[in-house]
Amino acid sequence: MSLLQVAILAVVQGLAELLPVSSSAHVVVAEKLMGLDPSSPPTTLLLVMLHTGTMFAVVVYFFSRWRGTYFQTMTAFKIFAWHIVLATVLTGLIGEGLVKILEQTALRGSPHADIEDLFSHLELIAPALALAGVLILVADIRTRRRRSLPEDDLTTGQAAIIGLVQGLSLPFRGFSRSGSTISAGMLAGTPRLRAESFSFALAVVLTPPVVAREMMRLVHNQTLSGLGAVAPAVFSSLLGAVLSFLAGLIALKWLSDWLEGGRWYLFGIYCLCAAAIVATLHHIGY
Repeated sequence: MSLLQVAILAVVQGLAELLPVSSSAHVVVAEKLMGLDPSSPPTTLLLVMLHTGTMFAVVVYFFSRWRGTYFQTMTAFKIFAWHIVLATVLTGLIGEGLVKILEQTALRGSPHADIEDLFSHLELIAPALALAGVLILVADIRTRRRRSLPEDDLTTGQAAIIGLVQGLSLPFRGFSRSGSTISAGMLAGTPRLRAESFSFALAVVLTPPVVAREMMRLVHNQTLSGLGAVAPAVFSSLLGAVLSFLAGLIALKWLSDWLEGGRWYLFGIYCLCAAAIVATLHHIGY
């Protein structure tokens, strides 16, 4: 993978990450258009490292809001920590359970069945995008019909629902993590800004173990031989993380305002249009 290709993917990731349109789906499609294999260990590691770069951009951008919401008092922090632990555990149970089911069904017979082998399948990304679009539209319609909600604390039930839905997004490229979790929170009665803050806090917690998993997959994959083959992929991934961090910071200055400006439904429409484009790309042979 050339440095130009890494830079393109980093910019795509950085610009799309904070929108509920599945940045990973956009990166996978960009990889396919550039002739790369999205299911290979180096490219899946790059994708995870791009998420890491934008994760740090999210931390820089949201830290003041989190500090004012979750770290004002010890009681607020304990409630926040409990909700994070609960949601993360449920994410792991649902996500890993789905991964095992898919590896033993859809990937049965493969010599080294990995869920990442499905990431190059545009015929799976298209319906996942469409489902995310429908969820966003439904959440927007239901929220508009309810009267304005105060920025109350997240309840344990709402945190559990968000964690469960986040687990559904792990195995499926195209089913936007941020779009699905924020929408799930809205449908559960969580004010949109509180659902957004909690969703991105969960992303910060979730990213490190996912990065560690992909690093282990890269090192142990039999298509690579020794650390000498791993080093170039790691270097490219680190470079991509830096570029996606910078792109994410630039995007946050205007994308977050759009996200919070009452135009949530536009993201649902975009996901449906993107699903149609991805389905077309698959039909013509990508």
